[in-house]
Amino acid sequence: MSGQPVFLGADIVEKYLDYSTLIPLLERALVNYSRGKEGGVVQPIRTIVPVAKYSGFLGVMPAYSAEDNALTTKLVTFYDTGTSSDIPSHQATVLLFEPSNGTLKAVIDGKVITDKRTAAVSAIATRLLKPSSAEVLCILGSGAQAHSHYQAFTQQFLFREVRIWSRTREKAEKFAKAVEGNVCVCSTAQEAVTDADVIITATMSIEPILFGDWVKPGAHINALGACRPDWRELDDTLMKNCVLYVDTRDASQKESGDIVLSGASIFGEIGEILKGKKPALPDKTTVFKSVGMAIEDNVSAKLVYDSWLSSNGKK
Repeated sequence: MSGQPVFLGADIVEKYLDYSTLIPLLERALVNYSRGKEGGVVQPIRTIVPVAKYSGFLGVMPAYSAEDNALTTKLVTFYDTGTSSDIPSHQATVLLFEPSNGTLKAVIDGKVITDKRTAAVSAIATRLLKPSSAEVLCILGSGAQAHSHYQAFTQQFLFREVRIWSRTREKAEKFAKAVEGNVCVCSTAQEAVTDADVIITATMSIEPILFGDWVKPGAHINALGACRPDWRELDDTLMKNCVLYVDTRDASQKESGDIVLSGASIFGEIGEILKGKKPALPDKTTVFKSVGMAIEDNVSAKLVYDSWLSSNGKK
């Protein structure tokens, strides 16, 4: 196509970004990233611009995938908007370029991309690391990531029970009413976590809200929040006694407060497990610390754009 770049809004992204198609693409991207130069992925660590006056940050996340012939940059803001604000804590836009000449092809709403690709990668990690018998799912948090993870996990796995906890019970109850299926609203994080097989932490917390003493041995945790080096969701007991996996070593060792402040050792990247590295013993408690990668936005945006082109007879 030539001419002005197209704008693809959240409704278009929602239409074309389904988990059954997205998950295999992300698995391949994770493997390519973990292959290093041979994988053809160029992804510098994101640039973070603090906006201290308003308790916010701007992140810039460029990536290039040779295999996918995709060049993108995501611009993402995250703000502590408070419990009463209707403005999302995270907002994002993805710019998709033509790799051969640098022309801007599309401006794509990045909010749905961020929510869905994060949940999809957590589902990939959970499939690899969860206990063989996983019946109870616990979600700490009730925001956008909690919703996308609930959607992805109830599609990809069968759980006998799903529990939700949020800092305000009102938000947890609102979540339970909004989603399909039965969700148990818990009064405390400890109540939600006790005997859970799979745990998701999706909060804006800057101090630990999940403690190792609460966690069932052999459980699997997907930790999504605490995206700054001085923020925490998980305590030292959990971090130092788990087998720790990440999406990217380079970024997580600089950006994740759970890792930086605990000094926990990284066992491996999810891409390494996908390409053949053996996971740790099955009875070990595992943590997947997700800081989010630009290559995940890259292949997601390319999928949306290509699907939109095909559906409109332009390819």
